[in-house]
Amino acid sequence: MSHMGYPCLMAVDREQVLRSAAALLTRRATATMDEVARAAGISRATLHRHFAGRDALVRALEALGIAECEAALDAARPHDGPAADAVRRLVREMEPAAGLLAFLYTENQLFEGEQQNEGWARIDARLTELFRRGQESGEFRIDLTPAWLTEALYGLLASGAWAVTEGRVARNDFTHMIVELLLGGALRRE
Repeated sequence: MSHMGYPCLMAVDREQVLRSAAALLTRRATATMDEVARAAGISRATLHRHFAGRDALVRALEALGIAECEAALDAARPHDGPAADAVRRLVREMEPAAGLLAFLYTENQLFEGEQQNEGWARIDARLTELFRRGQESGEFRIDLTPAWLTEALYGLLASGAWAVTEGRVARNDFTHMIVELLLGGALRRE
C-alpha cells in the first residue's frame, strides 16, 4: 500500500508511534494525546491520523500487548518440563511486555461488557492450563484455582513493572521476585 508515493511508510510509523506511546503511558498512565504525540516526535494531527482518539490508541496498545503476551507464551514453552519451570520461563519472557500490561491492567474499559478482546480469553486459557497442569502433577496447591493463580500472575506482573519503573525494585530482580512470591504461595507443601 502506497501513501503519497512512500510505500509502507505508514505501517512503520504507526508501529514506532505505538511503541513510544506504550513507553510513555507505562511511565505516566495519565499522559495526554499531546504528550503522546510529543514523545513520538510527531504532530497531534499526525497522531490523530493514526489513532482517532485516546480510546483508539488504547485499543491498538491492547492488540500489541496481547500479541506480546502470546509471543511470550509461545517462547516459554508452557507444556515442557515441570510446570514451575514453565512459570519461571514465562515470567522471564513476559518481562519486556510487563510495563505495557501494567498500563492496560488499569484501563477498565478494556475489560467491561461486550467489547472485550478475545485475545485475553486465549491468554487466560493458556495460563490456567499451565496452572492446572502444575496441580495435576502435584507441584501446585489444589486449594487455589487455576483462574485465581492466573489473576495473581497478572497482578504481580503489573506490580513488578510499576516497582521497576518507579525505581523501587531493580530490573534484574523482576523475574526472581515475581516467581518466588507466586510459586512460594502456590507450591504444595507436604
